Amino acid sequence: MSKKSKSNSKTIIVLLMIILAVLAVLVLVFNTSAPISKERQVSVNSVKIDSDNNNGIKSTEKDPYENRTRSKLSGQWVAKESAENIPYAVMYSNIADAMPQANISKADVVFEAPVEGKITRMCCLFENQTDLEKIGPVRSCRTYFLLFAREFEAIYVHFGYSEYAEKYLRNDSFKSLDGMNYCDFYRTNDRVAPHNAYTSWAGITDSVKEKNYASSYSQGYTSPFTFHTQENPIVPPSGTICSRVDMNYSYNQPYFEYDVVNNHYLRYQFGTAQIDQQTGEQLAFDNIIVKYVEPNYYENGTPNYKISGVGEGYFITQGYGQKITWVKENESYGATKYYYEDGTEILLNPGKTYIALVETSQKITVQ
Repeated sequence: MSKKSKSNSKTIIVLLMIILAVLAVLVLVFNTSAPISKERQVSVNSVKIDSDNNNGIKSTEKDPYENRTRSKLSGQWVAKESAENIPYAVMYSNIADAMPQANISKADVVFEAPVEGKITRMCCLFENQTDLEKIGPVRSCRTYFLLFAREFEAIYVHFGYSEYAEKYLRNDSFKSLDGMNYCDFYRTNDRVAPHNAYTSWAGITDSVKEKNYASSYSQGYTSPFTFHTQENPIVPPSGTICSRVDMNYSYNQPYFEYDVVNNHYLRYQFGTAQIDQQTGEQLAFDNIIVKYVEPNYYENGTPNYKISGVGEGYFITQGYGQKITWVKENESYGATKYYYEDGTEILLNPGKTYIALVETSQKITVQ
């Protein structure tokens, strides 16, 4: 064989070896990127893809919100079967002799306003608090409290009434229960009358049945509240820091301080924390709404606040506050709605809400 032939043979052998090496690498790469095994496919298919979760994958645990929906009163998750139950609105005495009050911390909404002599009372709205055996002390009706309760289609519970509220209470469209006749009221001996009258959830419920009142929201009901439903809490878009707010009521001098740990506002009055007699808890709220009203009184000193029309207000949540406008088209019907200055409706954070009627001549103090 010539030298040239031997050279060609070596070249061919080298090329073949190179080709074989390349093929080996390709086989290795192919095997690495081949489809996952049947066993691994079962593992992957056993997880659920959550299109609303940026993390992509989560376990197949039971949905914690299954058979639950958001409350119309608090915006929190409640059982679907009880979500349509209307609340009970109970008139609470709020003078020094009535302290501490029973189960007031269980209320989802608390509405405070002055009555005669510059003292205040509270209308407290409870939703599905079926275990409450002591609610109060309960006091008499004033018109604006009754109209407030109606906005939530609540059963209004009171003990007596002012002469100016009588015409409203006699109107069958208002659902009210007077402790003089209903609600299985009882008196305690730990304080003097009239600040020792109490009722219970069962007592109210029995009276609702006796009066044949509807116990669920009417079709087409519109709540005064619209809630923020995303995971992270919302703050007023142009809000300023609010670590303390004083209502400037002259008698009980209530104020709220922001709790940065629990992200809610703690309630104080009469120079100390306002504590629930039954639970030992200090009253705390996730939302505070102030509704400014013009000073207006009957001859005997009973306030005659106009709660319909348009007025200014203030909204406070998550450590921030902002001016708002309130609108209520009709005194006896419909909901009060709350808007920012640009016309956008405010969104409340789910939780407990406090609302105050404050005279325009008085105003609140925000720090």
